[in-house]
Amino acid sequence: MMIRVRLFAILRDRAGTPELTLELASGAIASTVVARIAEQVPTIRELLPRVAIAVNREYVKPDHVLQDGDELALIPPVSGG
Repeated sequence: MMIRVRLFAILRDRAGTPELTLELASGAIASTVVARIAEQVPTIRELLPRVAIAVNREYVKPDHVLQDGDELALIPPVSGG
């Protein structure tokens, strides 16, 4: 199955791209995507343990089962006021 991964803020800046497309096995979960991104984009690896994950614009847990065509967003924590 194919999913689209959107990167935001510092993740986008360090990766040098706002999005990636990944091919995954059927039944893959969100944490599988995070692990794959850590391998493919080492410049953001240390930030990934703290990201929020959203699928199709809704926050999900790492064990969320993905479907073909899903959009998964990785959102880093924000600070400031």
